Amino acid sequence: MKALTWHGKRDVRVEDVPDPKIKEPDDAVIRVTSSGICGSDLHLYEVLGPFMSEGDVLGHEPMGIVEETGPDVKHVKPGDRVVIPFNISCGRCHMCEMKLYAQCETTQVRESNMGAALFGYTRLYGQVPGGQAEYLRVPQAHFGPIKVPEGPPDERFVYLSDVLPTAWQAVQWAEIPEGGSVTVLGLGPIGQMSARIARHLGHRVIGVDLVPERLEMARRHGIEVIDADAADDVPDAVRQITGGRGTDSVIDAVGMEAHGSPGAKLAQTLTGLMPGNTAAPLMQRVGVDRLAAFLTAIEVVRRGGTISLSGVYGGMTDPLPMLQMFDKGITLRMGQAHVKRWIDDVMPLVTDDADPLGVMDLATHRVPLEKAPEAYEMFQKKQDGAIKVLVQPGA
Repeated sequence: MKALTWHGKRDVRVEDVPDPKIKEPDDAVIRVTSSGICGSDLHLYEVLGPFMSEGDVLGHEPMGIVEETGPDVKHVKPGDRVVIPFNISCGRCHMCEMKLYAQCETTQVRESNMGAALFGYTRLYGQVPGGQAEYLRVPQAHFGPIKVPEGPPDERFVYLSDVLPTAWQAVQWAEIPEGGSVTVLGLGPIGQMSARIARHLGHRVIGVDLVPERLEMARRHGIEVIDADAADDVPDAVRQITGGRGTDSVIDAVGMEAHGSPGAKLAQTLTGLMPGNTAAPLMQRVGVDRLAAFLTAIEVVRRGGTISLSGVYGGMTDPLPMLQMFDKGITLRMGQAHVKRWIDDVMPLVTDDADPLGVMDLATHRVPLEKAPEAYEMFQKKQDGAIKVLVQPGA
């Protein structure tokens, strides 16, 4: 089959790889019909190369049609249309019983001291082949796949794999009080949906970004926006429209590659130039993130407020202003989304023909699999108004 594979920094290629096969009784194989390119995929494209191996198959936002199932898979069958959560969880261990599916004890990658395995996301998370491919083997398929109805286009459902549960969790973790306010830093796909969900739930939402197309998309969905390029001081701009306090909550949907962190950017760049067997252990011990967005969140949130981190961070020695955080009494919540925990909340919104979250107004580009390398470059460079790209094998 054809699949998108990693070969080095900013080097991804569509190649022939072996077809996936059933290996365990609880496996399934799906034919992929759509698979998103995620902002966190760009971390693999740029920063996290030391944790990749040449030929790794990328992608963790797939949906498609079940082709084959192992004997222990009962809730889906060949021909069913399914969305595959990005994290791989068993549904029956202690962590899964607590609905902490991203910490599944069955698939935890203990040799890396990490949580549940993820599709297409480095040796740290199990090096499981990903879904930017024609076919995908799905482990723990007795629990993971989410069955969706026939009829509507993939765009109504594909975001159940990651974007919508991650955004829903970001809003829940933000603990916005009733009638309260939230600032969303970063209006990429997760930020867009976090803002729309918060507004849908009745909160005041202020979105911050510096990309004109992202700001315009947020405006279309009723979000107040601040252009970070035009504002002299983003925290001050937020305080000016919130009675001098800042918002009750902040969602950081940017993460480790934030603009405005030149020192950390240089450190990430230099580390990325090292051989993988040198750079990977170094990053695990003393890696740093570009913290501009997180530091902005600390400034923006009101005293006693909550910061929800949904942007991916990977540093181990990040310097944080602990005095300021302690003095302000900030609550901090973060982590990978527990995808299946939130499906019952989100599914009614994506099956509603009124499209209350505007899922049909998120993807800006749809490309066949063979064009995926060019799509990565376009998305990383924010060219051609790219906000969300869907790869569609067979298109």
